[in-house]
Amino acid sequence: MKIAFTAFPLEKNLEAKKELEKKYGIHKPEDADIIVSLGGDGFVLKSLHKYLKLSKPIFGMNFGNVGFLMNSHSTENLEERIEKAQLLKLKPLIMKTVNPTGRVVKALAINEVSIRREKYQAAKLKIEIDGVTRMEELVCDGIIISTAVGSTGYNYSASGPIIPLEGNVIALTAVSSYSPRHWKGGLLFNNAKIKITNINPSKRPIVAHADHIEAKDVISIEIEMADKMEIPLLLDNDHTIEDRVYSEMFGQSKN
Repeated sequence: MKIAFTAFPLEKNLEAKKELEKKYGIHKPEDADIIVSLGGDGFVLKSLHKYLKLSKPIFGMNFGNVGFLMNSHSTENLEERIEKAQLLKLKPLIMKTVNPTGRVVKALAINEVSIRREKYQAAKLKIEIDGVTRMEELVCDGIIISTAVGSTGYNYSASGPIIPLEGNVIALTAVSSYSPRHWKGGLLFNNAKIKITNINPSKRPIVAHADHIEAKDVISIEIEMADKMEIPLLLDNDHTIEDRVYSEMFGQSKN
């Protein structure tokens, strides 16, 4: 088994990378069977984006604070752990934004697309689902459109629902909704085509993020699931994604 090791550039991560390479060999990601990423959720997310075109499974080792997408760090029995690991095939969201000059930004979101106000005034947004206007005006700090695997992160912190991986739905969650008062959002079928329009872009500008990719001063955002794309992620079989989701859902997470 050829394993490529990558690490977030902190001393403890780089030292662990050297130790693992000494034990299991040094391989480039392009030549490897598996990529092992040493860091936290944010780093493994960036690794999934960075090596997307290689279609190589990524096995994350946790050196961060959360680690929902990660496995525990150990130098022992790594090949055996990888062989027994649960293979997840993540489906990302496609975000397409347009700004006032007509510039288009397209990006993939494995966790979520987040839209937030750019200045002190609340955003005023129109929500369309599958070409039908479902809300003429939402006054809020922002909106999060989350995949199942991303639902335990920013979405959950904003009081959005945690979604089991096989739920075939995505979450649309309002952040600090002012009007309608306390409106939280809801669940949508994962084949839904969502369009968010900024009603007053000159006075109330908004910014959109697809994971770590940013688009500023947008007037409209279209989001849909990338059905034909699957991103491989490996999790230890003794702590499956189902276990992690239910631990978060019922407040049993140790992270």
